[in-house]
Amino acid sequence: MSDIRILHDFYSYPEGTKRTLRIYTPALYSLEPERRFPVLYMMDGQNVFSHPESAIYHTWCANTTMDQLILEGRIRPWIIVAVDHLPNRFAEYVPWPDAAVGADGRGWLFADFLTNHLKPFVDQNYRTLREPHWTGVMGSSLGGLMSLALGKSNPHIFGRIGAVSPSIMWADGEIFRLWNGPTGQWCKIYMDTGSLERYWYYDIYLDYIEATMKFYNHLKNLGLGDHELRYVVADNHFHNEEAWQARLPDILPWLLEDAKGI
Repeated sequence: MSDIRILHDFYSYPEGTKRTLRIYTPALYSLEPERRFPVLYMMDGQNVFSHPESAIYHTWCANTTMDQLILEGRIRPWIIVAVDHLPNRFAEYVPWPDAAVGADGRGWLFADFLTNHLKPFVDQNYRTLREPHWTGVMGSSLGGLMSLALGKSNPHIFGRIGAVSPSIMWADGEIFRLWNGPTGQWCKIYMDTGSLERYWYYDIYLDYIEATMKFYNHLKNLGLGDHELRYVVADNHFHNEEAWQARLPDILPWLLEDAKGI
């Protein structure tokens, strides 16, 4: 059966702090000891798995979803590495400061940790497929924004980007300026929003649908094709883990399907 290993106090040198990692390995990882596996990195790790040590309320249930998709033959087995967020999530998951909410942007420190410290650790300690088309990054809300930033700034590492309900509007749309052209490498980008993701956050109106659609059109105008890019609006879904859990069985088969033409 599949397994989840939790590593407490994993030190992040760029950020100068300790982190918690949750690492899912599929059942075949132990059954086929010569086999190597692709890896999906996910943010907000405490909300990712159905597990006694996960968040109290709804989670993505990524482990049970992956188990079921593998059982149905809809996806090959992937390792999932989930990283818990730090206390100041606003600063952690965004590369740019935003005066509107009084937040510093320290996202590039997290990017340094993920690309130069965590991924090498995972590759050294697990039987992984290390190429970018076998490596994905995914998150929701600010984690979705950070996934887009990571994918554009490190296309040689992350070939697959999952931006679920991404906070595209952060820092007056800096993500548009970062994505000033295609990555120049093989990629798959999944984005979505729920149809109910229009609401007030204190005195700031957030329209995830409009912002994400604009960014989708921006990427299309850069030349990304339908085989590389998908945007979905989920009917009657709001901005929470319960909605993301419901969408995950449809997200993973598209985002993580085997690469073609490589």
